[in-house]
Amino acid sequence: MAQAARQADMDPAPQLPVIAAKNLDLVFEAADGPVQALRDVTLSIGKGEFVSFIGPSGCGKTTLLRVIAALEQPTGGTITVNGMTPDAARMQRAYGYVFQAAGLYPWRTIEKNIKLPLEIMGFDRAEQDRRVRDVLALVDLAGFGKKFPWQLSGGMQQRASIARALAYDADILLMDEPFGALDEIVRDHLNEQLLTLWARTEKTIGFVTHSIPEAVYLSTKIVVMSPRPGRITDIIESDLPRERPLDIRDTPAFLAIAHRVREGLRAGHAYED
Repeated sequence: MAQAARQADMDPAPQLPVIAAKNLDLVFEAADGPVQALRDVTLSIGKGEFVSFIGPSGCGKTTLLRVIAALEQPTGGTITVNGMTPDAARMQRAYGYVFQAAGLYPWRTIEKNIKLPLEIMGFDRAEQDRRVRDVLALVDLAGFGKKFPWQLSGGMQQRASIARALAYDADILLMDEPFGALDEIVRDHLNEQLLTLWARTEKTIGFVTHSIPEAVYLSTKIVVMSPRPGRITDIIESDLPRERPLDIRDTPAFLAIAHRVREGLRAGHAYED
C-alpha cells in the first residue's frame, strides 16, 4: 500500500489540454434572422499537437479558430485555453495569430513589421532586436529585415507574418489558411518549412485549410467539419512519423488517412439541413 502511494507520488500528473471545448455553440444575429455557425463542438488539443481544421467553405473552421483566439464569443457551451477563458489567455498573450493575408504594413520594413507587437507590449529596444533576429532566422528570412513587403514574394511575406506571430514567443500558434493563395510549388515548400519550425519550437498549432493533402501532411490530428451549422464529423489521429518528406504523400499510410478525411467530408454533407 505504501509502495503504491509512493509510486503515485512519483508518477507525473496528467497534462491538461491546452485547448478544450465542450458542447460549443455560436449563433450570429443577422438582419434576416439568426445564423448558427457552430453547433455542439467538443474538442481537446494537447500540448505540442499540430491540429488541422478542414471542411467546406462556410463550415465554421475560421469561426472556431477565432473563438479560440477570443475574436468571437460563443453563445453556448464552454471553451478554455491554457485552463482559462480565451479572453484571459489573450491578455496573457498565450497565442500568435496568422491570418489568410500576410497583413504587413507596406510603409514599414519587414523587421519593423515584426517589431510592431513588441513595441506595443513595451519590450526594450535591445530585446526587440534580439527577438526579430531570432525569428527571422527561424523562418529563413535572415538578411531580409531591411526590405519592404513589396520587395518580397508572396511566400516570403507569409513567412514574415509567421515571424511576427512568433516574435513574442507564445506557446500556441493559430493559422487561418495562411498558404491558400499561393501556388502549389510554393505551398509545398512552406509546408515543409512549417513542419521544421514546429519541430524546432514544439508549439501547439491550430491550422485551418481546405486542402486534404495539406491537412494530412502537416497534422498530428485532423478535425473534419460539416457544412453550416459547423459540427465535427470526425477527429483523425495521424500515425505518420514526425519526420515527413514530401514523398510521404505517395505512401499507403498517407493515402489511407486522406481517404478517411474525404469520407468524413462526405458524411458531413449527408447531415446537411
